[in-house]
Amino acid sequence: MSVDNFGIKGLTDSEVTQSRETYGTNTLTGKKENKILEAIKGILKEPMVILLLVTSGIYFISGNFGDGIFMVTAILLVGSISLYQDSRSQKALEKLKSLTQPNCTAIRNGEVVEIPNEELVIGDSLMVAEGETIPADGPIVYSNDFSVNESILTGEALSVSKDAGKSDNLIHRGTSVASGMAIITVTAIGDKTQLGKIGKSLESIQTEKTPLERQISDFVKKMAIAGVLTFLLVWGINYFRSYDFLDSLLKALTLAMSILPEEIPVAFTTFMALGSWRLMKMGIVVKQMKTVETLGSATVICTDKTGTLTQNKMSLVKVYTLDLKKISSTKEELASEEKELITSAMWASEPIPFDPMEIALHEAYSKLAPIDERPNYTMVHEYPLGGKPPMMTHLFEDANGHRIIAAKGAPEAFLAISNLTVEGKELILENVRILGKEGYRLLGVGTSHFEGTDFPKKQQDFHFEFKGIVAFYDPPKENIRTVLKDFDKAGIDVKLVTGDNAATAAAIAKEIDFKYYEKGISGDELMQLTDAELQQTVKNTYVFTRMFPEAKLRIINAIKANNEIVAMTGDGVNDGPALKAAHIGIAMGKKGTEIAKQAASLNLVDDDLSKIADAIAMGRKIYANLKKAIQYIISIHIPIILTVFIPLALAWVYPTIFSPSHVILLELIMGPTCSIAYENEPMEKNTMVQKPRPFTNTFFKFKELVTSIVQGLAITMGALSVYQYAVLQNFDESITRTMVFMVLIWANIFLTLVNRSFYFSIITTLKYKNKLVPIIIGITIVMAALLLFVPPLTQFFEFTTLNANQLLVSLFAGGVSVLWYEFVKMYRRLKKR
Repeated sequence: MSVDNFGIKGLTDSEVTQSRETYGTNTLTGKKENKILEAIKGILKEPMVILLLVTSGIYFISGNFGDGIFMVTAILLVGSISLYQDSRSQKALEKLKSLTQPNCTAIRNGEVVEIPNEELVIGDSLMVAEGETIPADGPIVYSNDFSVNESILTGEALSVSKDAGKSDNLIHRGTSVASGMAIITVTAIGDKTQLGKIGKSLESIQTEKTPLERQISDFVKKMAIAGVLTFLLVWGINYFRSYDFLDSLLKALTLAMSILPEEIPVAFTTFMALGSWRLMKMGIVVKQMKTVETLGSATVICTDKTGTLTQNKMSLVKVYTLDLKKISSTKEELASEEKELITSAMWASEPIPFDPMEIALHEAYSKLAPIDERPNYTMVHEYPLGGKPPMMTHLFEDANGHRIIAAKGAPEAFLAISNLTVEGKELILENVRILGKEGYRLLGVGTSHFEGTDFPKKQQDFHFEFKGIVAFYDPPKENIRTVLKDFDKAGIDVKLVTGDNAATAAAIAKEIDFKYYEKGISGDELMQLTDAELQQTVKNTYVFTRMFPEAKLRIINAIKANNEIVAMTGDGVNDGPALKAAHIGIAMGKKGTEIAKQAASLNLVDDDLSKIADAIAMGRKIYANLKKAIQYIISIHIPIILTVFIPLALAWVYPTIFSPSHVILLELIMGPTCSIAYENEPMEKNTMVQKPRPFTNTFFKFKELVTSIVQGLAITMGALSVYQYAVLQNFDESITRTMVFMVLIWANIFLTLVNRSFYFSIITTLKYKNKLVPIIIGITIVMAALLLFVPPLTQFFEFTTLNANQLLVSLFAGGVSVLWYEFVKMYRRLKKR
């Protein structure tokens, strides 16, 4: 059966081109923004840039034009770095957005083709089916048992029945197909659709901050408040000492600059956006950046069977007819009763099949039918998949009024509504068990007769003649055993949630070495449990059979109630509620319905479960690297703050060892490390053998925060020890300043290397493949050399060229103040062994 039956040829290629030139593309323009201008506005609002502007203004007012020009240059550099990071993030997100644009089915040149939604043009013949989101407006020209959910436009959640013969035969963009299928002629696209006119574009949706964003934002706010209070304190102290307003203001601004951790928000955005982009390159399309931060916490994965654990390559392998009372292989010569069974199963399928089982039935019919009757019949009524256990029924008629009524579904669905005797029912159940134990997917098949057009409201109201069972084999994916072992090593529980019967699910689970395959429960049994009982049951149950939407949703909610972070895979309309409820909803990119993809937070392009293991590994890596970056920021900011504050507050010999120019120079040297070098760090080898990190309200554990503070204090001790050493040696202020500055530069280099892992030694981490680390360290060393040995730079920053002994003292202090942590890591490794 093809689209020829509907008498629809669709547009030709030339007509498509002409329509596109006349009416444009099927896109919603939304709110137009100048992204560069918006980015510049954002930069000008940054506290660090505001401080730099104020400082440069003070320098110019006081006549210090050199420092003023340097500050303006620093503003341009800070702005350029921010724009570069923002552009990287935006490019990554734009690529993601283009991948999340769905496809639709159209009839063109008399053929059914799949095209991106935006390529749809006015005049196109658009085919929509159950589970899809409608991409354009237009009237129905052909439909079968068609209904739509228009809640996005009307707010009404109930589905509305529509067909070509009704006065309301229009369907609209953004609504979803609740049942059946239809063909429409597109009359409005893009902004001209009803959805486009009322302005409900994706760009207008405001997303709220994630827990991690809030944690980081709170941390930065606290640091900013501390900066303001310290700024006021230092300004007050210095003003009452010198009564020099501008000089005391500059000293206070120096400290404020050193306190403000402006790199943290930039690092967070960069890590999340680039993480999403890296996942996209792996075939995992993340719809929202917040999913990236959740991935590393996943503790439970609920997966369906077909197409996820198995290849979704259905082949019709065996049939059982009640008349012959035997199971036959389709490789053998089939009896007439068995051919009739396959024919009835084909009529119970969609006329244009897309489900692998239905495709297999159509192919089997094509091989065994002496005459293809499909072109002679038209579907007159359809009952979509429904009921518990589920089934579906189709009614066809030819030109002479001869009618075919055929149904297929779970074999158990026919027990109460067919002509089966007690003995027949027992035979059916026995053969279901036999075939199920071999891992076959089973469908019962029945036919019925009905005169007139006043069809029953429910398909179960027909009285069926049970024809038999068709059995399909869907082989497991070749890599699935390895994938399950990887999840087990990572401390992640996998639960099988399927619509198949218990015997089939257990057989496949056993075949793929699925742990605890014998611990199962059916959907009906599950619904009998109270919420408290279910919470206990889901802890020790791993196979869930004969599942339906309400049962799936209860499973997800019960697992969540146990404080687990749950991921759920799905592809059908009935998976939508559970996908949306899960912390991480995972839709199949190939076989997933549009509703499933919309409900999910990420899509697997190749329907490969191993990609979830990769995604979780990526999530853990991104989170770990972000932590390293922020710990680095905290550790390196503490010595800058204290090196500025302590000599000033205690009135040491050289109280203003660093000016704003020195602080911003340190910021420029150290800034790229956290957001560029650490983002590119590879995953540590023990990442996927650790238990999932708990999804807590705090970003850092107490020990981690203490580690960063102690590291910062150790570097401070190193810098101030060199300060006192220089004073004791009667070195002048420029030598002292240069030596202290070099301590911080060396400490920064060593800290970058040491903090690449808080467990493995620096010798191990030097082998990590991250080409950016040597580049950034090389640039840092070159900049330090320029500051020491290029006279104009040396003079401008009030440095001096150090001799070999002075350089070695700075290098030694910078190294010792950081490398001590290697002994802590060694102790941890020995303790673990």
